[in-house]
Amino acid sequence: MSVSPLVVFAHLRWDFVCQRPQHLLSRFARDRAVVVIEEPLHNPGGVPHWERLSPHPGVVIYRPHTPCPAWGFADAQLPHLTMLVERFVREEQLRRCLLWMYTPMALPLIDFFEPEVLIFDCMDELSAFDFAPPQLVERERQLLQRADVVFTGGPSLYRAKQGQHPNVHLFPSSVDAAHFRRALHGLAEPEDQALLPHPRLGFFGVIDERMDRPLLAHLARSHPEWHIMMVGPVVKIDLATLPQAPNLHYLGQRSYEALPAYLAGWDVCLLPFARNAATRFISPTKTLEYMAAERPIVSTPIADVQEPYGDIVYLGETPEAFVEACERALTSSQKDRMQRSEKMRAVLQQTSWDATVVAMQSLIQEAWARKRVFAAPLFAS
Repeated sequence: MSVSPLVVFAHLRWDFVCQRPQHLLSRFARDRAVVVIEEPLHNPGGVPHWERLSPHPGVVIYRPHTPCPAWGFADAQLPHLTMLVERFVREEQLRRCLLWMYTPMALPLIDFFEPEVLIFDCMDELSAFDFAPPQLVERERQLLQRADVVFTGGPSLYRAKQGQHPNVHLFPSSVDAAHFRRALHGLAEPEDQALLPHPRLGFFGVIDERMDRPLLAHLARSHPEWHIMMVGPVVKIDLATLPQAPNLHYLGQRSYEALPAYLAGWDVCLLPFARNAATRFISPTKTLEYMAAERPIVSTPIADVQEPYGDIVYLGETPEAFVEACERALTSSQKDRMQRSEKMRAVLQQTSWDATVVAMQSLIQEAWARKRVFAAPLFAS
């Protein structure tokens, strides 16, 4: 019996910052083909077509190019995307598949499929982000009606969704601990960081509307001798709105492979998130990645950091309190550092992306079994 492919509609590009989708889907690809359909790119005056990429064994990315300038899976894109997807499904024989949704905006395109199981991996509250399309809330409601199983990316998001579907399961961000643990073993530092003096306080990830820009400005101003490393792409916000200071360094996006080398040179890791609608439900993957490097972590009190890790992470809600938390982290005793490191290791022992995928596979199999009198195994045991 042939193994059905896993077809994914994604709002994040594979070659963007490495996040939950790449970690999960690369592991699902170990036993089946994974086909990721990304949001379209604008090709003025061009004929709609697919760009095909193979970024990882078992994973194929299909990126549509259309003459429509509308962003994402917008309604204006649907005439082009409908034609492309219908032909694509027929030619590639993808009608029978496992169908995985990261964005409800792609819902009008799934009627070309006959999914064995329809999965919604709700990793963020997308409707709370800047420039969210007005149709998103209704599309999500419809997707929740049709989905067979729903996964959520953090405790706060789980609480928000559990009453909206009968089969919702919590899968917080996990970690490839071995990858980030390399920061403990004397990696050579990147050239754009190596010559800067200590203390160094660092962040890696997307820099967008979730970043507390006044807090960053206050942090840089309060301690000119601290060097603040901001590693990641700037998206959806004007570069001119980011605070500037001689000790505030925006290094741009770096590869996933390079991140442990940056971490190796940091004295404190930062989660300087604003408290707004876009951060109400976030569960930052980088929290556990920082823990794997056993660096002190300072965060604003967002729910999915404060609730599970309040005894590990230093917390500061206001700019002044955040600076004080950084001061405490930098001057903490050896005993305190050891105790926090032990707690970090205990957290990491309880999770891995491999374990997450195994648990998800079990729930997908159960959802398939509920739809059939006889349900063949979808995954190798």
